[in-house]
Amino acid sequence: MNVLTITGNLGSDGELRATKTGTNLLNFSVAMSSGYGERKQTDWVRCTKFGKGIEGLCPYLVKGGKVAVSGELSTSEWTNKDGVQFKALEMNVRELTLLGDGKKAEPANAVPTAAAIPDGIADDDIPF
Repeated sequence: MNVLTITGNLGSDGELRATKTGTNLLNFSVAMSSGYGERKQTDWVRCTKFGKGIEGLCPYLVKGGKVAVSGELSTSEWTNKDGVQFKALEMNVRELTLLGDGKKAEPANAVPTAAAIPDGIADDDIPF
C-alpha cells in the first residue's frame, strides 16, 4: 500500500454525494505547488473521502482553504472525444486535517463563539 500526505489549497468547495448503495462520499480537489518564480508549478489532486461523519466536514471545505490530506495515491488516464489523452492524480483520503486560515476555517452558517458569552461576565468567572 502506498500512503502520501500532501498539504495545499482547496480548488473548489467540497461536494457531498452518495453512491447507489447509500455510502456517502466527499469529493474535493487540492492544489500542490512546488518550485518558485518562473519554475513554480501547480499540480492538482482529485480527492475522495468515504465513510460516516463526512457530512460535518463539507461546510468547512471552502475553496481556497488549506488542508492536509493523507491516503492512497493513484493515477487515472482517459482519452476525450477529440483523441487527446489526459492523466489525473487521485487520492482515496484516509485522514484529513483542516489547516484553517481565518474566516475560511468556519462554515458559512457558524455562529461566532464570542457571541455566546454575554457582556458583563469576566474571564475569571468562566470555570475553564
